[in-house]
Amino acid sequence: MGLCDCLGECWDDCKWALACLAAVAAVIIIAVMVAAYSFAVQPSITVEDASLTRFALATTPVTSLGYNLSLKLVVRNRNWATTMKNTEPLEAAYKFDGQQFERVQVADKGDKHGPRKTRVYRLDSGSDSAYAALGNAGVAAYKEQNKTGEFELEVAVTGEVRYTLQLKKNKLSGTCKLKLKIDSPATAAVVFEKVKCKLEKEKKECE
Repeated sequence: MGLCDCLGECWDDCKWALACLAAVAAVIIIAVMVAAYSFAVQPSITVEDASLTRFALATTPVTSLGYNLSLKLVVRNRNWATTMKNTEPLEAAYKFDGQQFERVQVADKGDKHGPRKTRVYRLDSGSDSAYAALGNAGVAAYKEQNKTGEFELEVAVTGEVRYTLQLKKNKLSGTCKLKLKIDSPATAAVVFEKVKCKLEKEKKECE
C-alpha cells in the first residue's frame, strides 16, 4: 500500500470526527455570543477626583448653599461585546443631608458607549445660593460638619440605557458618597481617595 492510499484511509476515518468537533465548536461560539449580547452587566461608576472650594450655608430669606464643586466622574462599560446607548440623559444630583441642591447633566440622550470603553466626565458647577430644603436637622448637620471642616456629600447618578440587540431599557441608579474638605490656596492640597459608586440592582420584569 502506497503512502497516498494510507493517508486516504486515515482521512476517511478522521473526517467525521473533525466535522463533529467543528460543529461542537460552532455551537459553543454561538452560545458564547448569544450570552454576551443577551446578559449585559451594569457599568462601573467611580468618582476619581473631587474638589470643594466653597460650601457656605445661608438661612435667610430661605435655606440655601453657596458652593463650588468639581468632579471627575468615570463610567466604564464592562461588557466586552455590547454597546450601551443612553435612552435618557445621564444625570448627577448633588445632595447634602439627603436634600438635593443641584442637578447636572453628564451625558446626552442618544450617546453611545462602546464595549470595554471608559469615559471620563469632568463636572464643574457652583452657585451663590442653591436652594436646599434642609430643615432644622439639615442646618444642624451642616453646623456640626462645618466645625470639622469636612462635609459629607452625595452624588446620585441616574440614567437609562439599552444594550446592543436588547429591546428592554435598563435603569441606572447609583450613589457616590463623598467626604470633602474645603480646598483653598491657604490650605495644603487635599488628597482625594477614589470612591466607587454603589449601583442599585436591576429589577427583574416578573417582580
